[in-house]
Amino acid sequence: MLETSLVEALAGLAPDRTNAPTATTLTALQRLFDVQVASRHCDLAARWLRSQGKGYYTIGSSGHESNAAVAMALQPTDPALLHYRSGGFYLARAGLAGVRDILAGVVASTDEPIAGGRHKVIGRHDLAIIPQTSTIASHLPRALGVAFAIGRAARLGLPSPWPADALAVCSFGDASANHSVTTGTVNTALHCAHQRLPLPLLFVCEDNGLGISVRTPEGWIESAYGNRPHLRYAQADGADPEGVLAVTAELGDWVRTHRRPAFLHLRTVRFGGHAGTDVETAYRTPAELRADLARDPILATAARLVAAGHTTASLVERHDALREQVYTTAATVAEWPQLATAEEVLAPLAPRDPAAVAAVVRAADMPGEQTALTVAQALNTTLAALLREHPDLLVFGEDVAAKGGVYGVTKGLLAQAGAARVFDTLLDETSILGLANGAAISGFLPVAEIQYLAYLHNAEDQLRGEAATLQFFSNGQYRNGMVIRIAGLGYQEGFGGHFHNDDSLTVLRDLPGVVVGVPARPDDAAAMLRTMVAAAQVDGTVSVLVEPIARYHTADLLEPGDRLWLATPEPSAHVPIGAAHTYPGNGNGGSGDRLTILTFGNGLFMSLRVQRRLMARGIHTRVVDLRWIAPLPVDDMVREAKATGTVLVVDETRRSGGVAEGVLATLIDAGFTGRMARVTSKDSFIPLGEAAKLMLLSEAEIEAAVEALLAAD
Repeated sequence: MLETSLVEALAGLAPDRTNAPTATTLTALQRLFDVQVASRHCDLAARWLRSQGKGYYTIGSSGHESNAAVAMALQPTDPALLHYRSGGFYLARAGLAGVRDILAGVVASTDEPIAGGRHKVIGRHDLAIIPQTSTIASHLPRALGVAFAIGRAARLGLPSPWPADALAVCSFGDASANHSVTTGTVNTALHCAHQRLPLPLLFVCEDNGLGISVRTPEGWIESAYGNRPHLRYAQADGADPEGVLAVTAELGDWVRTHRRPAFLHLRTVRFGGHAGTDVETAYRTPAELRADLARDPILATAARLVAAGHTTASLVERHDALREQVYTTAATVAEWPQLATAEEVLAPLAPRDPAAVAAVVRAADMPGEQTALTVAQALNTTLAALLREHPDLLVFGEDVAAKGGVYGVTKGLLAQAGAARVFDTLLDETSILGLANGAAISGFLPVAEIQYLAYLHNAEDQLRGEAATLQFFSNGQYRNGMVIRIAGLGYQEGFGGHFHNDDSLTVLRDLPGVVVGVPARPDDAAAMLRTMVAAAQVDGTVSVLVEPIARYHTADLLEPGDRLWLATPEPSAHVPIGAAHTYPGNGNGGSGDRLTILTFGNGLFMSLRVQRRLMARGIHTRVVDLRWIAPLPVDDMVREAKATGTVLVVDETRRSGGVAEGVLATLIDAGFTGRMARVTSKDSFIPLGEAAKLMLLSEAEIEAAVEALLAAD
C-alpha cells in the first residue's frame, strides 16, 4: 500500500518552476532521491524477506529518510552514533552499494560488514558509523564521550581516529528525548559548554510525534530543548529537503567552529508502524495516516526535482529501477551464509592474548616501591606509574582530582599529570561510564571511578548494553578497552548503610566478556590494575576492579601492629586474568590438607585469620584467593579443591545470586565430587551501625562452617 501510494503520488506531481533549485542543489537532490528511494525499498524488501522466512528484523526507516540529507550536509569522517531509523543516513555515506549491507543485516548474514550476522545494527568502520543496538538513547553518553575525546586529544596533542575538526553526531527519536539517559547526556554536554570545554556534539532528534503508540505532545521537543543555555537549537522539516541540507550544514559548521553542542530538531513522519507486527490502525485514524503520506520526504525531494525540470515519468522510472536493484540484492543476500557454530558467534566477544598482556606489564618502565604499602597506597602509586607510562591514560570520576578521592586513592595524581588527564566529573554515573566508552573508542585508555558500588546501579546499562557489546556487535572492528574502578563491599567501620556497604556483585558477573577482579591485598591490587590496563590496550578488554573499602587502609592481619596486611608491590608484577593465589598454611608450614577455602575480598582477610586459629588446633587448611570473579579461576579452583577433597566457599556477598553459587556450580561442572558447603552474608540490604554486623558474614560463622563440614568426615 505504501509503495503504491508513493508511485501514484510521484506520477501525479505538478511542475512548479517558480523557484527552481540551483545547479549545485540539484545535484544534491538527485543523489538524495536515489538514497531515499533505496532506503524505502530496503524496508519493503525486509518485510518480503521475512514473509519468505529469510528475514529476522524489520524495524525500518520509512518516513525518516530525510536523515539522509543530514548525512550529506556533514563530513563523511564525522563519527556517527545513529538512531535505528537511520537507513537513509547510512546509504548517504555508503552509496547504493550499502543496500546489501542493510539487507545482509536483515538476514543475519556473516557477510554483513559490521556485526557479521550477530544483530541488525547500523554501522560500518570505514564510514565512521559506530554500531548501536536499539536500546533507547543508551548510545548518547558514548557520543558525548567521543565528542569530549576529540577535544581532549587536540589539547594533549595525541593521535585520534577522528579528524581534528570532526564533530560527533548522534540521532534519536522524540520519545527517547524524554529518557533519563538523554536528559542526563544533554545536561552533561551543557555542563561542559558552561565551563568552555570543547565538546563538538550534534544532537539530532528525529521527531515523528510517536513513541510506538504514545503521542508526543505538540511543541514538546521545542519547549524542552529550544531554549537551553549553551545549546544551539534549530528546526528543519523533513518535507523540505533543501531546508534540511541548509540547516544541518549551518548547524554543523557552527559546532565545528565553536566546538560546542547543538540540537537539530528534525520533523519527520513514520510509515509502516513502529516495527514488526505493530499495526498503526489500532491507534491512528485514517485521516492521520493520509496526512502523513502527504509529508513523505521522498515525495518532497521529487517535487523539487520536477521544479528543476525532471519529468514525473523519469522519476517513476528511476524509482522502479531502484526497486528492482534492491529486490535483486535481497534475493541474493537471502542465500548468504549465517553464523553456524557457537565458536563463530563468540569469536569477537572476549579476545584474550595473555602473553601479550603479560609482556606489556613486564616491559613497563615503572620504578619499584621499597616501602610496604596499604591497598590504597598501592593503587595510588600504580596509577601514578601508569600515568607516566601511558600518555593516553585518563583518570576521572567524582572527587578524584583535587580531593584525591573519598579514600585518598587518587591523591596527588592531579599535580603529577595535570587537569587534562586527571579530572573531576559531574555527579552522574551514566555520564562517567559514557565518557569512558567514548574516550576508549577514540584511542584513550580510560580509568574511570565509580565512587561506591551501589552507585553503579544507576548506570549499569552503560556497561551491560554499551561497553560489553561493542566488540561483539562490530565483529571486533571497534574496541573500547577501559578499566572501571569501584569502591565497594562491606565491613567499613564507623561509616555505613546500604549505599556505602553494598555487598552485591551479581550485576557484574553475568556480563559477557567483561573482566571483574576483587583484589584484597596491596600487591594484588597493584598487579591486577596493571593487568587490566594492559588488557584494555592489547585486547580491548572492559574490566571492573572492585576495591574492598574496608581493606583500603588496613595494615594489620592477626593482631595490632603486626603489619602483615602491608606489602611491597613489584613494579612489573602480573596477575593473569583468571589466576588465583593459594595460601597453604599462612606461611607457617601448614600443608593445608584438611580443607580448601575458596574466597575473595574481605573473605580472604577473615579466612586467613580463621586459618591461623585452626592451625593452632592442628587443623591445616589452604585458603585460595580467587582474585577474579569473572572469569573465575576454574583450573586453580578445581586443582585446590581436589587437593583436599573438601571445599568451603567463603562469600561475603548475599546468599541469593552471590558469587558462591557460581563457584559451586563450576566445581560440579568440572566433575568435583567431594564435600562442598558455602557460608555467605544474609539476603538483606546492609543497615547502619552495629546492625550491619548481623547481616555481613563473620569470622565466627566461617569457623563454625569449617567445623560443621569437617564433622561430616
